[in-house]
Amino acid sequence: MRKTTLFVLLTLLSCSSKTPQLVENTGNAQGSTYQIKYITTENVDYSNEFEEIFEDIDNSMSTWVPKSLISQVNETGDWVEVDEYFLEVLKRSLEIAEESNGDFDPTVGPLVQLWGFWFDEIRGQVTDEQVNNTLNLIGYNKVELDGNRVRIPENSTIDFNAIAQGYTVDVLAEFLEEKGISSYMVEVGGEIRTRGENLKNETWVIGVDKPQENIDVADRFQFILKLENAALATSGNYRKFWVDEQTGLKYSHTINPKTGYPAKNNLLSASIIAPTAMDADAYATLCMVIGLEECKNFLESKNELEGYLIYADEGGNWQEHITDGFQSFILE
Repeated sequence: MRKTTLFVLLTLLSCSSKTPQLVENTGNAQGSTYQIKYITTENVDYSNEFEEIFEDIDNSMSTWVPKSLISQVNETGDWVEVDEYFLEVLKRSLEIAEESNGDFDPTVGPLVQLWGFWFDEIRGQVTDEQVNNTLNLIGYNKVELDGNRVRIPENSTIDFNAIAQGYTVDVLAEFLEEKGISSYMVEVGGEIRTRGENLKNETWVIGVDKPQENIDVADRFQFILKLENAALATSGNYRKFWVDEQTGLKYSHTINPKTGYPAKNNLLSASIIAPTAMDADAYATLCMVIGLEECKNFLESKNELEGYLIYADEGGNWQEHITDGFQSFILE
């Protein structure tokens, strides 16, 4: 009996003394890149599981996948049975659409396509008549829900590009937590969520690029922050735009679902900290639609959100508006 007790004790001590190690998975997904880091004392690598999650979400909500659920919803004009991924994102999108009085709208797809920011990127001269006709297809209140079935009017479309990557980050993070991982950093396409500490027992450190078209490696970051048990997303129009060769006009990829035109304001980028990456992603896009002053007022009304806004003043110079809560995360 003593030998058995001693053996069990030694086994427990051996298990408890395992050295924490950093596991890192990187790759391409959802038209961008991803980076997942997590601390574990077990010899585990969840790369296969991550790939399955990406594939499942793409099959649910990617317009790039012809047979995805969102493609079926957009093409049929009839009821389509969807999965939990789709339902969760749709319901949150509709909540934010209602909250913002339509400044954020998941049915903005036809306008995105009209302005050449759909996956096929077909672009040309856009007339006021085309915009007005397309606006008739827009409206989050046109979406019908019946249990796990979704239906939208014919020629309308749902577009989750302003929220899906953030949601993917949340799904990956929650998968790690279900596996008992309490320290991680998950990043997909620039949307980030963290928990716990890195291998140095320090809060995860994140750098956010300056809002400029080309990256200056020597002077890249607008700010560096310690992100603790929170999510961060940045939206901006400084890299995603197209120039009309005939007029020379630059068009933002952020479309105002109320006017039907690319958002026109002096806000260059919006970085939002929120409890979830899905919310951070959606609210960063919302800020780019409503512009600087409305975004400042909106952030003041939301205790759970913090923001770092970069805008151009009347002289074209960059200025910043940083909420007090966001400032507390910044290192430099």
